Amino acid sequence: MLNNSYGFSIWGNSNFMVEDGKICLNTDFKPALIDIVKDLRNDGYMGPLLLRFPHLIKKQIVEIYTNFERAKKEFDYSGNFQAVFPLKVNQYPGFVKNLVELGKPFNYGLEAGSKAELLLAMAYNNLGAPITVNGFKDKELINIGFIASEMGHDITLTIEGLSELEAIIETAKERFTPKPNIGLRIRLHSSGSGIWQKSGGINSKFGLTSTELIEAINLLKEANLLDKFTMIHFHIGSQINEIHPLKKALTEAGNIYAELVKMGANNLKAINLGGGLAVEYSQTKENSERNYTLREYANDVTFLLKSIANHKKVSEPNIFIESGRYVAASHAVLIAPVIELFSQEYAESKLLLKEKNPPIIDELYDLYKNLKPANALEYLHDAIAHMESVLTLFDLGYVDLTDRSNGEILVHLIMKKSIPMLGNKQNFGDILKIQNEVQERYLVNFSMFQSLPDFWGLKQHFPIVPLDRLDERPTRSASIWDITCDSDGEIGFDERTNPLFLHDIDVEKEDYFLGFFLVGAYQEVLGMDHNLFTHPTEATITLNENGGYEIKDIIEAQSVLDILEDMDYNVSDIQEILNSRIEESNLVDEKQKKHILGELYLFLNDNCYLK
Repeated sequence: MLNNSYGFSIWGNSNFMVEDGKICLNTDFKPALIDIVKDLRNDGYMGPLLLRFPHLIKKQIVEIYTNFERAKKEFDYSGNFQAVFPLKVNQYPGFVKNLVELGKPFNYGLEAGSKAELLLAMAYNNLGAPITVNGFKDKELINIGFIASEMGHDITLTIEGLSELEAIIETAKERFTPKPNIGLRIRLHSSGSGIWQKSGGINSKFGLTSTELIEAINLLKEANLLDKFTMIHFHIGSQINEIHPLKKALTEAGNIYAELVKMGANNLKAINLGGGLAVEYSQTKENSERNYTLREYANDVTFLLKSIANHKKVSEPNIFIESGRYVAASHAVLIAPVIELFSQEYAESKLLLKEKNPPIIDELYDLYKNLKPANALEYLHDAIAHMESVLTLFDLGYVDLTDRSNGEILVHLIMKKSIPMLGNKQNFGDILKIQNEVQERYLVNFSMFQSLPDFWGLKQHFPIVPLDRLDERPTRSASIWDITCDSDGEIGFDERTNPLFLHDIDVEKEDYFLGFFLVGAYQEVLGMDHNLFTHPTEATITLNENGGYEIKDIIEAQSVLDILEDMDYNVSDIQEILNSRIEESNLVDEKQKKHILGELYLFLNDNCYLK
């Protein structure tokens, strides 16, 4: 990526475009993200920002429903199509409220995996739209599911084990009608692909084996609840990067569906594929993470289920999918300012050359002064080799600290001068290897543990793009450092998987913002308060009829007192202790004490991010 494309055509899904060197929303009037950020900063919102774009939620929902409806028509499929959003992917109100409103015309539903998520779904889901409940359940969670049905919700409790089914049967005897539908999660031998493939396969955490399925059918018959059994469910991974594992799993599930119908499950009408519809996160074709299209996905699902149903002479099942990552990922962009480049100290003005320098320093100075496009690659190689020599000579005592400093400055000056001369074409592989050695460290005002936990935990890549200067070629191989005190808070330059290049800028003179894209799925809900950095300030950006945008629903990052209270500290005690210690300090002047108390008040009521 020794250019300024940043892979928009690979991961962007036509959501963004570049105009006048700025990233813009790909809409009629093309608002620039940098302008939105400046509006927020002018209103006093500093530090990292999370921008939500509801129109991108709607776009993903429309794409899913449109592709499945087209596939149904193409293959003359008689079953219905329905989708639910798994709340575990993003439970934040700035997302969920927009999702429910935008999904209403499609009867788009919600999936819950805990008591809190189910109660959230009961409060916000559109009546008539489906609710499915996955995950392990106790008697209390099952009771809440029955209440949801009694409220009028179309709810299906998906059983993960026979003990849950027994609890449902007992609860059904105790409660009123109507009763929730029952789903059975099946444990397939087939597994998925990619980082999250272990959620499928015979050794996965969830689901019933063939033997347990037969026992479940018998239990339902004995309890006269077989008519409430309406769905089977499977899940083979959150990010299935190849279509073949899905087709294999779907074939297995389709045949299980047909066999269960033949065993008397006459109201079994639906197969829930769970999640897995992948998002393309990569910025390079060589490292693509999704090797199929949504059209192909919809076609394969529809065609396979039709073929199995017709062969087994059973009705074509209704198709359910969850695929929350696909719906949520693109709607949110994390934007954070670069606050330091670590090599900026290596300026020509910092050289302290002597009247008589060691020969190796004179050689480096000659390389720097005589550098030109014809010799740039050769001189760059020489400079890197000379740096090793300088360090060796320093360790042996043949050069002093001033000589070492001069050597470091000259090598970095040669790097900065030579890379733009090399261009994109000549010796590309060699240049990439060199860039891996000479990468610039960009200190960025965010916490990776809070805002990109999947990178920290799983090395899941997210597209990174500067918001402007995209009409200029970036020349610095970039390593991103966050502001936590943890050495793991780094996105390193990698010539193979993450060759990120950024611009050589002076942050003392100009702002430079990085956008981290496709962060709307899982990152917020998995974010950790490492170093007590909290969820960044968020804002929802809506497009108006005049082609402009409105900044709505701003939620400022929590203050220090807020996060300490979340950690179960008594914040009143903290304030009293700090106040008393100032009063008991050696300061004599009462004005000084009051001034310090005022400063502490401001710091305690501000967030932790750097200003």
